[in-house]
Amino acid sequence: MSELLNALPPIVVYVLIFTVKLIEVAMAVVRIVLITKGEKLKGSVIGFFEVIIWVIVAATVITDITEDPFKVVVYAFAFAIGNYVGSLVEKKMALGTVKIEAIVKKIHGKTLSSELRTMGFAVTAVDAYGRDDRKEVLFLHVPRRRVDETIHVIKSFQKDVVITVNDIRPIYGGHGILRK
Repeated sequence: MSELLNALPPIVVYVLIFTVKLIEVAMAVVRIVLITKGEKLKGSVIGFFEVIIWVIVAATVITDITEDPFKVVVYAFAFAIGNYVGSLVEKKMALGTVKIEAIVKKIHGKTLSSELRTMGFAVTAVDAYGRDDRKEVLFLHVPRRRVDETIHVIKSFQKDVVITVNDIRPIYGGHGILRK
C-alpha cells in the first residue's frame, strides 16, 4: 500500500487523506448519535468500518511523517471538517424522537391539540396558570424529522407561544411512536 501511495503525487495523497478522514469522522459522529439513541447494533456496524478506515489513514499519515509533516496538518483539518460534516449528515438523517412542550393560551389549547392530533401526533394537555391568564401546556413526542413542521403549526395558532424541544429516548408506552 505504501508503494502505491509513494508513486502518487503528494497533492493526490493529501486529497485522499483528507477525503477518507473526513468520511471516517462523519461516520463516527453518526455512530455516536445512533448509540446514544439506543441503536447499538447499527452503531456497532458503523464502528467496525470506521476503525478499518482509521487504521489505514493513520498508518498512511504516520509513514514517513518526518519527511512529510504536512500530512498531519491535512489529517487534523479533515478531522475538524469531518465533525462539522458529520453533524450536518446527522441533522439531515433526523434520527430519534424529541419532546416538544408548548405553553399556549387556554383559548388556543383545545383547537391546537385537535389540529396536532389530526397530524398524527399524540398530545397531552395540562391546565396551567401563567402570570396574567390561564394557559395550557401541550406535551408531544415527535420524530425529529417533523419538528419544524410541528413548530410551524403551533406558531400559526399563537405567535407568542413558549416552545421547548428536548431530545429524548422513549422507552415504553404511549401512542404511535414509542416502543412497546
